Amino acid sequence: MSVSLFAAMRYAHTSTICGRAGSLKAIHGACTLIDLMDLWPTFKRIWQKKSTEEFHPYPYLLCVLNCLFWVFYGLPFVHPDSTLVITINGIGLVLELIYLTIFFTYTGKKNRKIIIGFLLGEVALVGVIATITLLCFHTTTKRSLFVGVICVIAGVLMYGSPLSIIKKVIQTKSVEFLPFWLCLAGFTNGIVWFTYANLKSFDMFIATGNGIGALLGFVQLTVYTFYKFYGKPTAQNDVKPAGEVQLQASGAHRDAASLPV
Repeated sequence: MSVSLFAAMRYAHTSTICGRAGSLKAIHGACTLIDLMDLWPTFKRIWQKKSTEEFHPYPYLLCVLNCLFWVFYGLPFVHPDSTLVITINGIGLVLELIYLTIFFTYTGKKNRKIIIGFLLGEVALVGVIATITLLCFHTTTKRSLFVGVICVIAGVLMYGSPLSIIKKVIQTKSVEFLPFWLCLAGFTNGIVWFTYANLKSFDMFIATGNGIGALLGFVQLTVYTFYKFYGKPTAQNDVKPAGEVQLQASGAHRDAASLPV
């Protein structure tokens, strides 16, 4: 085979891979945004009830931390050619802050202190990590390694955060306060980011953190499914529509009126 023919075939193969990678990246970006929007049902319930009930703020606080670290990781002077990482996590950061604002508005004093403390601590932590990265590491390879390891740790903490309510789920045999959409978003998000890590060039940090995250999401969905079908019904399922309650009440009054005195 001539060198020119081999070069042409290699170029065609590379172009095909890049084209597929570009398409998969676009699909991945859309899936990630959908995953982030999947959290809305929980916050819609909070907004409608004007209360966070027994929902925990930790998953959303850790998601903010995770997004902050990944945005920093994707910067050109840390890990070049990571535009999608910055874009998706930047949008995710904005959405999570909106969700936290809703949570903060309708939660109690204790959770408000937790949210403020966590956010201040997260900003300080990212600042410290950024300072160490820029002052102690002078190549993108070393910076990517240092920040990448931290991103993996932050990602695993984020994906595992819904487990904070698992103990209560097992004790009460109820999944009312285990957010299904959060577990589903974690599972699917882990899969699509793991897929992205294997496109064109392998990214060990994205693959590791999100691979573990997908497994944790699967565990959470398994627990949710088991107690959804074999545990206690949630309070939402027990509550009857107002019209049905009124009909039953009026029926009871009629029955009482018809009884002989």
